[in-house]
Amino acid sequence: MWCATINGHMLLIAAHIDDFILVCADRDTSDTFRTNLLARFDGTYEGAVHTYLGCEIERDIPAGRTLLSQRHFAEDVLRTFEMWDCIPALTPMKPGTRFTKEQSNPSPDPTFHRRYRTIPGQAHMDAALHVLRYLRGTHDQAILYQQVDTLVDTLWGWVDSDWAADVDSRRSHTAYIIMLNGVAVSWKSRRQDCVSLSTSEAEYVAASQCGQEVYYMREILRDFGYAQTAPTHLG
Repeated sequence: MWCATINGHMLLIAAHIDDFILVCADRDTSDTFRTNLLARFDGTYEGAVHTYLGCEIERDIPAGRTLLSQRHFAEDVLRTFEMWDCIPALTPMKPGTRFTKEQSNPSPDPTFHRRYRTIPGQAHMDAALHVLRYLRGTHDQAILYQQVDTLVDTLWGWVDSDWAADVDSRRSHTAYIIMLNGVAVSWKSRRQDCVSLSTSEAEYVAASQCGQEVYYMREILRDFGYAQTAPTHLG
């Protein structure tokens, strides 16, 4: 991500490999910059952004509203696995679900194996289908970003851990979500890299991992001219 000030207007650039998004409040400034950039590098201008990294972006510029979703991607996944007509589930996973290597099938049915090559056993397949059922009921949901008066001192979030959640390795899980103006801007749920000896240690590891992301987000906001002037609170 880069930022620059040209003719008094801030210009923001986000890039992933060779896909760029250019943002500026002044149309002439953004058009001139884009024209000069494409004159030096081989590329194409695709117009106003509608999709980016698998996400669909719907904007209502006069109202200052942006919707971010993965509706079509989710529908493709559901239709690929013939789950479009399934009964939706209310949760992404059944509470207390745990998987072990003992549930693996050393000789899975070929059809079963083709549907999900990384699933070791029936319990894992049942859980995957439950996830798809949850996706069926939520595939058209989106994150709504709205224009607000200020971005200062509004970065906050939640972080939690699940001690020894991985039955085989005894590693804990970290999960966090970071909010800006009441909307999610960063989130993660993953297994920790180390083995925590207590719930307290697992919580410290999770807080540390979330803290790294918070620091990264604060630096981005500072570079973009929205420096955080107060501590970021985590619940």
